[in-house]
Amino acid sequence: MKLPRRRFLHLAAAAAALPAFSRVAWAQAYPTRPVRWIVGFSPGGPTDITARLIGQWLSSRLGQSFVIENRPGAAGNVAAEAVVRAPADGYTLLMVNNSNAINASLYDRLNYNLARDLAPVASVYRVPVVMAINPSVPAKSVPEFIAFVKANPGRVNMASSGVGTTPHVTGELFKMMTGVNMVHVPYRGAAPAVTDLIAGQVQVMFDTMSASIEYIRSGKLRALAVASSSRIEALPDVPPMADYVPGFESSSWQGIGVPRATPPEIIEKLNNEVNLGLVDSTVKARLAEFGGVPLPLKPVDFGKLIADETEKWAKVIKFSGAKPD
Repeated sequence: MKLPRRRFLHLAAAAAALPAFSRVAWAQAYPTRPVRWIVGFSPGGPTDITARLIGQWLSSRLGQSFVIENRPGAAGNVAAEAVVRAPADGYTLLMVNNSNAINASLYDRLNYNLARDLAPVASVYRVPVVMAINPSVPAKSVPEFIAFVKANPGRVNMASSGVGTTPHVTGELFKMMTGVNMVHVPYRGAAPAVTDLIAGQVQVMFDTMSASIEYIRSGKLRALAVASSSRIEALPDVPPMADYVPGFESSSWQGIGVPRATPPEIIEKLNNEVNLGLVDSTVKARLAEFGGVPLPLKPVDFGKLIADETEKWAKVIKFSGAKPD
């Protein structure tokens, strides 16, 4: 039996529309089971706490559990590789942060490519880096500190929480942009580094504000600048580094990524829900407890942030010659 041409075209058009319709319907129903959210760091740190906070928000909004799975190792590379190799169905998320952008050039061989294999979903927050010195250092401003280091080349020690960490590469960025010579002293974590900074064993550290703000407020450390383009509410009397070193910026940031082929409808749904959470007063207050500034972006804008950060830190890694431990 032959179908009339008009009827045949209607049926063909309806058949062609079925995959798109099914995809939209699937995204509307998502999630229908618990979602794994993989975090590349141990429980209890800012990255883990943030994932649990946003995970609770998403669970309450979407009616399914967002289960945090901690997979520390290789500065977040273990977690990233696990996610990019997972099914691209929206049920495996990665807590993406600035470590992932740094790792792209710090490690010569990775089993994944961040730009190629990961799709950006939503950014969550930024925490500015603050430049803090031991009060015994005779400098009350960034220009005075630069002059002090140049007068004492190779005698000023710069602490970090490890090779390739945000404090390390921020310090290297400072050296690259100012021409000063400081000795890098890596520690195994921020806590021992800050302890030795307070004790005067090292003279300066560029750390996230959450790790040092209480010591700054108590006078145990002296903040010379925040690594941002403008002043921040948590330390209103501390000038931005950009006042002295134009273009200088460094912060710790967090966000969500998924395997590259994840349906865009699911990415958009997660993005909308996360951005709603970032204007919720309770969520904002919790983020503010560790200096977090909400950073609601669309997926394309978060992708640009990741690309820009990856390019910036690649230049710093090349300048410093840093290699992973």
